[in-house]
Amino acid sequence: MNGVRLHNLNIIDHKPLPSPAEIKELVPITDQQEEFVARSRQTICNILSGKDPRAFVLVGPCSIHDLDAAKEYANRLKVLATKVESSLYLVMRVYFEKPRTTVGWKGFINDPDLDDSFHIDKGLRLAREFLRYLAELELPAGTEALDPLTPQYLIDLIAWTAIGARTTESQTHREIASGLSSPVGFKNGTDGSIDVAVNALRSASQSHRFLGVNQDGRVSVYHTKGNSYGHVVLRGGKTPNYDSVSVAECAATLKAAGLSESIMVDCSHGNSKKDHSRQPLVFNDCISQIKQGRNKAGSSPIRGLMIESHLKGGRQDFPNESGILEYGQSITDACIDWETTEQLLRKAHEELQNQT
Repeated sequence: MNGVRLHNLNIIDHKPLPSPAEIKELVPITDQQEEFVARSRQTICNILSGKDPRAFVLVGPCSIHDLDAAKEYANRLKVLATKVESSLYLVMRVYFEKPRTTVGWKGFINDPDLDDSFHIDKGLRLAREFLRYLAELELPAGTEALDPLTPQYLIDLIAWTAIGARTTESQTHREIASGLSSPVGFKNGTDGSIDVAVNALRSASQSHRFLGVNQDGRVSVYHTKGNSYGHVVLRGGKTPNYDSVSVAECAATLKAAGLSESIMVDCSHGNSKKDHSRQPLVFNDCISQIKQGRNKAGSSPIRGLMIESHLKGGRQDFPNESGILEYGQSITDACIDWETTEQLLRKAHEELQNQT
């Protein structure tokens, strides 16, 4: 050896994390909570397949950063979910990880204390505790699978999973989706193209072998059978794609590819032109499409909707000069407020309840 250093040239430090099994031992779940998650997943599968005529709505903060505010939101949503359950199946949006184009806060798991301390072990434990809280509340949770290792810590408490626009084209995420136990929605590309999402669905529906970690944290080769409940999430791109023509074209493309025509519409992002106040317009248009499909003695391919919503509307800068955050307001994408959310969902329930 000549003393030339070849290993970890750009690594400052590394710290072992607790294994998934160790985190689950710290935050165990009951048989009743397991049964609730299983029922929630089956309900969403039934909606996607058309066996259940309701629409499911993923609704909640763009990202979780304050657990107290998240719990308040969850309790309000649970009350509302019970009132609209005959026509809408509400699932709380619980995003603990945030993809970044360059840099920025990467989410609650990565930095739960919001101070660049990066206590990821703490983030995983607290994230699991919150998901357990939702399961005890009997409120389903939906999240985005971003880091390939995170699902091993949390997936047993997740009813629905998203693969984001930036990762839909990723082979790693397609492979992971093929083995996830929850239904999976693939977003169209950031440019609005649905081709990458359709290719992702075809891939995720097939069997794969890939590297991952098991419950003991040991690197393992996983062999999956494929996920039968993948679907496209239309999130817009350079232009919105929630209109009836775009939805029909997407459904036709899925049918031609031999895939389920079930579609979810993200009312935010490109579909709202990144203006949170436009989300109700998108949502109401989609509810009208669902109604029209049913009035024609059929059904709409729109089976799910996604809304970014928080206790207070808008967003706030983080970090900011004061160092004080407004309670119940997003620190990532702008959200509609709770009052608007409740009015929107109640109105949709009234319009759909006689058709389910």
